[in-house]
Amino acid sequence: MSSMGTTGSFEQVNSKVVRVPVSPAQPVLARRGAMLGYSGQVTFRPVFGQGHGVGGVVGAAMSGESNPMMATEGEGSVLYGYRGLHVTVLQLDGSASLTCEADRLLVHSAHLQSSVEFIGQGGVRAAVRGAVTGQGLFTTRLHGTGPVALLSHGGTFAMPIDGETVGVDPQAYVGHVGALQVELSAKVGWRDAVGRGSGEAFQLHVSGHGTVYVQASEKKF
Repeated sequence: MSSMGTTGSFEQVNSKVVRVPVSPAQPVLARRGAMLGYSGQVTFRPVFGQGHGVGGVVGAAMSGESNPMMATEGEGSVLYGYRGLHVTVLQLDGSASLTCEADRLLVHSAHLQSSVEFIGQGGVRAAVRGAVTGQGLFTTRLHGTGPVALLSHGGTFAMPIDGETVGVDPQAYVGHVGALQVELSAKVGWRDAVGRGSGEAFQLHVSGHGTVYVQASEKKF
């Protein structure tokens, strides 16, 4: 993970803005409404439906989340940011995939492949827990080689995991890279938590080998 400076082809201008070079060989997909400014001969077009890689949209249709994407093509440079949220830039090297909530994606290389998967499977109980905590049950997985920029409240920090299990607040979870298993677990009975509005009644248990990224806030998007 990079905080300031350049990661791959994405340059972090400050904690909330990233500059992305675009070329015919390097188109990108970005959250619609996230373009702040641009230079050069670049074009923007909306992307509809579920797809993979160039021209695809990440997870919105199957997850039920409304996160329309915009393909950016041509030759130039584009500044991206969204609602003053902090931006974390990661470089995927092809050895491990990134799993995150769809609404965390700001912009990524269009050459990264996408898929949608479940997190914290567990039937009706898990569905109720997801509704209570605000933690969606669908997540997006990006794999391949290329940069990706994620959104968070207050920035992120990395928690390397090497065989142990760590607990993460579901509302603070941003995403993870590597061979990690994520399960949603209740600290108290879910009936006791309904109406309380406390995400601390639940935890994400993350185990395996990789890195989990956590935001410095429990604030929902």
